[in-house]
Amino acid sequence: MEDSQKLALFRESGIYHFNDSNTVFIDPVRILNRSYIRHTVSPSTYYPRFFQTLTSTTVPSSPTKRKRKKRKRSPKALNERELIAFRRHQELRPLLVKAHECLLKSNELLDAFRTFRSEGASSYCLKEKCVGDDEQCFVELALQSPQLVLTLNLRVPVPETYKDLEDSPNVQYCEQRSILPAFNNLVVNDTEDDAVAEILNNHYIMPRESCFYMSDLGQIRNLIPAHADCGFNLIMVDPPWENASAHQKSRYPTLPNRYFLSLPIKQLTHTEGALVALWVTNREKLRSFVEKELFAAWGVSYAATFHWLKVKANGSLISDLDLFHHRPYESLILGYSPGKVKHSDNRSKFKPLKEDHVIMSIPGDYSRKPPIADLLQEYIPGIKPPRCVELFAREIMAGWVAWGNEPLHFQNSRYFVKKMDS
Repeated sequence: MEDSQKLALFRESGIYHFNDSNTVFIDPVRILNRSYIRHTVSPSTYYPRFFQTLTSTTVPSSPTKRKRKKRKRSPKALNERELIAFRRHQELRPLLVKAHECLLKSNELLDAFRTFRSEGASSYCLKEKCVGDDEQCFVELALQSPQLVLTLNLRVPVPETYKDLEDSPNVQYCEQRSILPAFNNLVVNDTEDDAVAEILNNHYIMPRESCFYMSDLGQIRNLIPAHADCGFNLIMVDPPWENASAHQKSRYPTLPNRYFLSLPIKQLTHTEGALVALWVTNREKLRSFVEKELFAAWGVSYAATFHWLKVKANGSLISDLDLFHHRPYESLILGYSPGKVKHSDNRSKFKPLKEDHVIMSIPGDYSRKPPIADLLQEYIPGIKPPRCVELFAREIMAGWVAWGNEPLHFQNSRYFVKKMDS
């Protein structure tokens, strides 16, 4: 396929396939916007670092003070775990370099990066500022106001019998409002349109045919379906791993590794099995924990590892590839949960995954993962379209169930603009 054709498909789908079938570039904003009818994700809020105006923050030094020379520290010897991480990186490095070279050689795609901002600004009107539109901490709200309610606003089609009334000849939709518990409750938008949830004067946009369950880890078993036939075929997990950076910056509450062993992956799995996709950082402690303990506790068999390589708007990496503690990539570990089909070996029916796919994108806000469900579709076992759930979610996708203690975080109306014709 010619580059111009691939670029046209990219503008529509948000996914650009390089000639190397294992390498893709994605634009999360384009992918997410396929989930909405009357709203669109704002590129400037999805890519805050991309749109941020660079200003100089250098403070001139006082002429009376002399700069002290920094003493060069001799490099410390790597411990056993660091050596394993170093060897893992060295094995992966050629694959990442090759993928990045594919991006740098694609001039048309790099040129398209420059249009991200103009496309988001010219086609849509600006969002109105809502009263109380500051970020809310749902973890604190759950402790302070466990009985908090939300107002769910749905736009539903007007019944056929009312469409021909003379006083409302052009009305096709009507508003439906419901008052629901905000916590420990499944909130559902079962329409094919956007819904708006209002909590304490803040507004949250729900994509079509989606739902969320906001609770702490103690309530996750309420998500288990009554029958395995209603289980999930794709289970995405983005755990709040213990992370010094997240803790210091108060980004989100983290949990010790042992807490994740109790996740009811088996009970959430559909009868015909599920693809389990787990995000992990580059800490060797986490990789070892997943490989030796976590998947075994979940009854999940390892299938493959994909890699998310983060780039800037000019195509360069967000940091040096060999920077030991801040490497510009994360990994997605994939495995299969066998389900509950009796008298058959369900594992043998799962489609083999190729190792080492590389997914490149410009990263969004801190901890926000790119939407990659489209890239996993062919490997998801069971029914079509699949039933999908994200655990520890911080945003909601169309057709998905989102569970966590803050699944509405990136659904705040501050991250969206309204379409001009809505």
